[in-house]
Amino acid sequence: MRIRTGGPGSDTVLLALLDGAVAWLAAQGRTDQWGPTPWSRRPGAAERAARVTAENLVLIAEPEPGAGTAPGPGPTGAPLGICVLADRAPDHLPPAGEPELFVRWLVTDPAHRGAGVGAALVSEARRRARGRGIGLLRVDCYAGGGGRLVAQYERLGFTRTAAFTEDRPTGPWPGQLLELRTG
Repeated sequence: MRIRTGGPGSDTVLLALLDGAVAWLAAQGRTDQWGPTPWSRRPGAAERAARVTAENLVLIAEPEPGAGTAPGPGPTGAPLGICVLADRAPDHLPPAGEPELFVRWLVTDPAHRGAGVGAALVSEARRRARGRGIGLLRVDCYAGGGGRLVAQYERLGFTRTAAFTEDRPTGPWPGQLLELRTG
């Protein structure tokens, strides 16, 4: 795979990958994280995706040109994953107290689960942070579901820093803040 820089116009990639992740989670009965509704059909989602991909650093994992993709249901050459990196955490989280890149979205195509797409995107995010003289990557994620997503970030090298709970219309949403030193 290769990783390219995205930007404005990458919102369609973000929404397609989010829709695939929601469908995959829902098929397993795991709707507590994002619910069963595809992201692209949520009010304001298209505008939010356009804004975050225009305002932040976007990394897109794709198959090498001419290589196609690993076996799976996705179309040949379709993006394998996306990582959207901001210069700071969302306002509801504690500030880092130092320069950081914050992972706003890290989404991979479920058809390529276990193929190292997320690891490749995190590795590139670390490289980009170091190139900017930034020593810290942070991410927040869903902490429910037996902590599976938290464990996945830990396998990628992140360590837990602070647990939190968000009040959402569907009820309390448990979250976990994690960090990764880039050096």
